[in-house]
Amino acid sequence: MNNIFEQHESEVRGYCRNFPAVFVSAKGAWMTDENGERYLDFFAGAGVMNYGHNPDKLKEALLDYITRDGITHSLDMYTQAKRDFIQRFEQVILRPRGLSYKLQFPGPTGTNAVEAALKLARKVTGREQVVGFTNAFHGMTLGALAVTGNGFKRAGAGVPLQNTTSIPFCGFMGDDPDTLGFFEAMLQDNGSGLEKPAAVIVETVQAEGGVNVAAIDWLQRLRDITAAHGILLIVDDIQVGCGRTGKFFSFEEAGIVPDIVTLSKSLSGYGIPMALVLIKPEHDQWAPGEHNGTFRGHNPGFVTATKALDYWENDWLEKAVAHKSKIVHDRLQAMVKRLDVTASIRGRGLIWGVAFDDPTLASQVSQACFKDKLIIETAGMEDQVLKLLPSLTISDEGLTLGLDTIEKCLAMVLHRNARHTTETAEMAETVEDALISA
Repeated sequence: MNNIFEQHESEVRGYCRNFPAVFVSAKGAWMTDENGERYLDFFAGAGVMNYGHNPDKLKEALLDYITRDGITHSLDMYTQAKRDFIQRFEQVILRPRGLSYKLQFPGPTGTNAVEAALKLARKVTGREQVVGFTNAFHGMTLGALAVTGNGFKRAGAGVPLQNTTSIPFCGFMGDDPDTLGFFEAMLQDNGSGLEKPAAVIVETVQAEGGVNVAAIDWLQRLRDITAAHGILLIVDDIQVGCGRTGKFFSFEEAGIVPDIVTLSKSLSGYGIPMALVLIKPEHDQWAPGEHNGTFRGHNPGFVTATKALDYWENDWLEKAVAHKSKIVHDRLQAMVKRLDVTASIRGRGLIWGVAFDDPTLASQVSQACFKDKLIIETAGMEDQVLKLLPSLTISDEGLTLGLDTIEKCLAMVLHRNARHTTETAEMAETVEDALISA
């Protein structure tokens, strides 16, 4: 009975309003509610479940660790679980990519990682301003919210959000305007009124903002500008890292090396809260204990995160994501063409969006899909984008089933809306005729 939640849980609850089922179990790409109904998951915990629900190898490692009374909480003290993760992350992720980063474990969520990154950038440079981008989303704490573009989320702060500047993201003003040229000119002109920032924080793909994909050359130029002006570049890879765009880091395809990287969501690989800040060694200027948190030593997260790195020992998962990415892209393009609906398709890897010209369609399709046992969310400032976020390990059959469901539900919504429009027009015509007769 959902009235227990409605009576006692805060009105702030959100996803449960769109997906009003009580879930009890999940495996792979499927979730099961208390009535035994199975739902195909194209939501993946907003990017937390990149490897699917309850992957066996990670579960076995976690159960073994708990069964032998492995330490759960340790603040930032040394533990075997932490050492194993650091060694494995260096061996499997950093060294093969030629990356040299120090690892900071902040609080367990993405916004904790962003707060630490912003704070460190200001400490290192001695400057206050941070530049973010239109439609960005970096978290709900005040520092992260200050570099978030969503007006609704920002208004919830209740206080001024200061020491940040927002500039247009790639494509925000259409194809022609040179937004980074504008930014560079502002930096070079002492009369611009723009204070030299400590950092620029960017998502290579704005997930919550509407699946807005930054062009490779745009990212490369942003890196060049920040480097030339002594500005730290922070890449927020919380939702689109850990393989979501194909490679482990979303910025790899651009060949850039950020000064700071934030990771969370799928880092533990099992839905266990865990976050990480990667810092170029020369920027690791923290004093001991200058930034801390009670849950920065969550060892069960280290255990599953270490095991999750098995997925990255070779390139099979990256190739699998590339294969599935093409399936999704081609199918979505054909779908909107066949159904004659005006929409743009955008994405990378296994994060895709259908941005409808009619902003009401995405939510209608999402709700229709839920009734048809597919969980899929919306994104964008007006929820105008239907956002596909399946697990990276989903089978081709599961992926195709989800795409079939989306197409069926989109066709149904379009037919229903067309019929409603016709009925409304006929009713208006009948009323007009009656008025004329009168």
